[in-house]
Amino acid sequence: QVRLVESGGGLVQPGGSLRLSCVASGGIRSIYAMGWYRQALGKQRELVATITSSGNTNYADSVKGRYTIARDNAKNTVYLQMNSLKPADTAVYYCNADIRALLRDTFNYWGQGTQVTVSS
Repeated sequence: QVRLVESGGGLVQPGGSLRLSCVASGGIRSIYAMGWYRQALGKQRELVATITSSGNTNYADSVKGRYTIARDNAKNTVYLQMNSLKPADTAVYYCNADIRALLRDTFNYWGQGTQVTVSS
């Protein structure tokens, strides 16, 4: 069974940095696009950044120049380096990926989310 497990969230002061990780596991044949989304309290989930299997990236305007998405295909892992964090970045961050598991079609999967809180 395919799973996405995030880690690396926590409490950080404004201007600080955090690095999120997301590992995919469970009979995986191929991983296509991977990405990070976030959902702040009372708001809709929004795209933060995506990365294709070949390494092409896309960012929300609100995080451009501050966040960097990367992936390690050998480890089935996607990362999100977050710098110059602001209180407005406070949200639950979710990992997302298009994965083809063994003997199955390609499906879109979500992780359980990790809380990021930016506060002094």
